[in-house]
Amino acid sequence: MSEWDPILFQLGVGAITGFIVGYALKKILKILIVIMGIFLLALAYLQWNGVIRVDYATLIGKIENATKTLLGESTPLISQITANIPFGGSFLAGFYIGYKKG
Repeated sequence: MSEWDPILFQLGVGAITGFIVGYALKKILKILIVIMGIFLLALAYLQWNGVIRVDYATLIGKIENATKTLLGESTPLISQITANIPFGGSFLAGFYIGYKKG
């Protein structure tokens, strides 16, 4: 067993994990964007027909607050990735490739 085995293992696992996460994230984001588009079109249609009244300023404010809450000021995921440089670097490279392929 050489001294490079743990580093090579981290590089391999990081790249594979990053690819899977990037690929899945892109697919999920595509689905969410379609759902959000349908929802906003439905709101516009209902407002146009006078069924509802939409306060878009409040809606945008709520979306911004939800985004800040989800992402937070400092995400623990980033600190976990950067704690181990070989895994983090290969994870990000795999994530990029997986996101591009997805």
